[in-house]
Amino acid sequence: MDYLVEENCLTIFLPREVDHHYAEEIKKEADRLIERKHIKHVIFDFKNTDFMDSSGIGVIMGRYRQIHLLGGEVWAVHANERMKKILNMSGMTKIIQLFEEEK
Repeated sequence: MDYLVEENCLTIFLPREVDHHYAEEIKKEADRLIERKHIKHVIFDFKNTDFMDSSGIGVIMGRYRQIHLLGGEVWAVHANERMKKILNMSGMTKIIQLFEEEK
């Protein structure tokens, strides 16, 4: 995973598969950066992601709770149709912003 911090915004570039193997690593690093860099906004970039299981949903939900308490927001960007469906079915689109680029 790659992480980019710009001011108080953290972008997490997710791997091809977000499963239990990667979820713990993402969670630990994101939490570390949120605390140390005083992050108020988190962007999950799904550009390279083809699969996400419930542990990936848990990662997003956990960061949402954290950021929401700080008065910030969480976004998802570059989600393909499959990822949009997963985010929608899981209820994530009710609490996070799904940013879609115009074609």
